[in-house]
Amino acid sequence: MFTQQLMNGITVGGIYALIALGYTMVYGILKIVNFAHGDVFMMGMFLGMFFTQALGMHYLIAFPLAAAATAFVGICIERIAYRPIRVADKLAVLISALGVSIFLQNFAMLVWGTETHTFNSGIKVQTFRLGSVTLSNIQIGVIVLCCVLMVVLYLVVNKTKIGVAMRATSHSIVSAKLMGINTDKIISFTFGVGSVLACVAGILVGIYYDAVYPTIGYSYGLKAFAAAILGGIGSIPGAMLGGFVIGIVETFGAAYISSGYRDAFAFGILIIVLIFKPSGILGVKHVDKV
Repeated sequence: MFTQQLMNGITVGGIYALIALGYTMVYGILKIVNFAHGDVFMMGMFLGMFFTQALGMHYLIAFPLAAAATAFVGICIERIAYRPIRVADKLAVLISALGVSIFLQNFAMLVWGTETHTFNSGIKVQTFRLGSVTLSNIQIGVIVLCCVLMVVLYLVVNKTKIGVAMRATSHSIVSAKLMGINTDKIISFTFGVGSVLACVAGILVGIYYDAVYPTIGYSYGLKAFAAAILGGIGSIPGAMLGGFVIGIVETFGAAYISSGYRDAFAFGILIIVLIFKPSGILGVKHVDKV
């Protein structure tokens, strides 16, 4: 029972971590919270469903196309909703983010309706039993893919030239511009990468739970944001850790106490950690000099 719930928690936590990475990357560079990111996750689900069901594509072709289309959505959001007001008051950015979130939800309702759709990916579900633990091929794929993508992102940010540019832009946009870095392209790239990860998470959720609906991005986006805060927003390893912690805590709480308090367990652990470490588990405390 314990091991089974642990594997279930790791599966859900990996999905939260993928979404949380988008929040933490954008915040790390622009110091803003992209509250529309949960709805980008939702758009990735619907686009994956559209390419596989409406167009009849094989999932090996449909899912990369969905990821590319979602990246385009993320880049458009940055270009239209955030770039013109980048230097404006943070409240203006927040209102713009909420506006984009409402627009994406209503767009999905207009195109696909308000009902819950099944996500027929064409992948056959198979189960494997390892001792007392039962895992499906979908669950194994979710865990492996989440871990691989998180490692790849970490290597890109820390070991590549564009990663150096991202870290320089995160440190200071003005200084990065003076060193010849095209910060607008770096910021657009960041939004695109975060959107791809959100799309992958959305497709995995669609396959795992076989359900897609326009408002699904709210709950997942909120928990992923909590994961980013828990791990230390702006920290990529922190987002990964926070996602797994939230997923495992809510799974164990639902299994051993009550499934009705699933969300309370997730946000309860967030409150407890932030009381003792406001910057998050792996966050760095910043001191403002006056």
